[in-house]
Amino acid sequence: MKAEIISVGTELLLGEIVDTSTPFIAQHLADLGIDVYYEATVGDNRKRLTEAIRQAEQRSDLVVLTGGLGPTEDDITKTLLAELVDRQLVTDEPAQAKLDEFYTATGKPKPTHADLMSQFIAGADVLPNQVGFAVGMLLTTANCIYLVLPGPPAELQPMFEKEAEPRLAQLVTGKPVISSRVLRFFGIGEPALEDQLRSLITTQTNPTLATYAKRNEVTLRITASGEDADEVAHKLQTTIDAVLARVGTYFYGYGDDNSLEQVVVGLLRKHQLTITAAESLTGGLFQSTLANVPGVSAVFAGGFVTYSATTKEQLVQVPAATIATNGVVSKETATAMAQGAQRQLHTDLAVAFTGVAGPGAADGHPAGDFWVALALPNGTVQTKQVLFARDRNLVRDYAVKTGLKMIYDQLAR
Repeated sequence: MKAEIISVGTELLLGEIVDTSTPFIAQHLADLGIDVYYEATVGDNRKRLTEAIRQAEQRSDLVVLTGGLGPTEDDITKTLLAELVDRQLVTDEPAQAKLDEFYTATGKPKPTHADLMSQFIAGADVLPNQVGFAVGMLLTTANCIYLVLPGPPAELQPMFEKEAEPRLAQLVTGKPVISSRVLRFFGIGEPALEDQLRSLITTQTNPTLATYAKRNEVTLRITASGEDADEVAHKLQTTIDAVLARVGTYFYGYGDDNSLEQVVVGLLRKHQLTITAAESLTGGLFQSTLANVPGVSAVFAGGFVTYSATTKEQLVQVPAATIATNGVVSKETATAMAQGAQRQLHTDLAVAFTGVAGPGAADGHPAGDFWVALALPNGTVQTKQVLFARDRNLVRDYAVKTGLKMIYDQLAR
């Protein structure tokens, strides 16, 4: 099956909004075995959108339209498509009730075109919107299949995954059951991960493997299809086992949204361990990253930002002689910072960061040279030196993830 994605919205063409939905849809369609051959962005203009749809239906089996489903006069996607396929718009009663209840409860006046959000093209399969009000739809015609989705990613993504994806899976010939697992890795780049898994990637057609570079980490999506759920689950697990046998050292979790900090906080809570931090080059980034995770207060009470040598001595009691002898960027200083923070707050674990974030060198060390130390409950300290010559903020992010991965490796055993 060949697909085309058309993103609708003048704000996309003006660069006011970055289109994150097209890559999201393309990735998920690929997982279903649907090839995306064309992608287009069209403004809120009837003539140009008509041309784009007409061209798409001539060369594609599936046309995905995103955006233009809102309550304003320039939201034309739904009404225009209805005209092109010569069908009427009808009201989805549950969506209309949800819309009416909202405006009644809030006391806000309903916009003139608001009811359009609850309408769909006659004969289409309605896709409920659990986040917003504009319903989506899957419409099959003699020309092609149309998938119509709202523009905001917060609405589009759950609608696609929960409503559209299962329906599309049923349309893919010979693939009645399709499932994916996402594996997350840190400490290895996308090219290196591909090299390690090359024989699996090049020889397997079911499951399929696809790597995706993220910010200082990599994800691997494994997609399998089969006649029933048990067969698919077995294929997935067999491939996951083969992957982890090769690159398990870098693995830390599953899922599109399961971040390294979420996994680490979960492990700390599971083992009932508390943690603190002393941060130099990261300047509090480790602590703020932890604080993004709900429930972190059960394991993290606070920490220290010790940017200068003086604050290292004052706040976490790093001996002045340690810094004088070994320098700020050293194993010894990182170790003393972690131990001092651990003593000060009486926590089970403490992590420390010291180094040069950049952009230039400092104290004889190049940008991106840093040390991470992890103080453990038994009194020992693990240390790691990294040279990561990138942009300043990427260095800081990589240092934080290095510390998180050290904690993960210790607790996930």
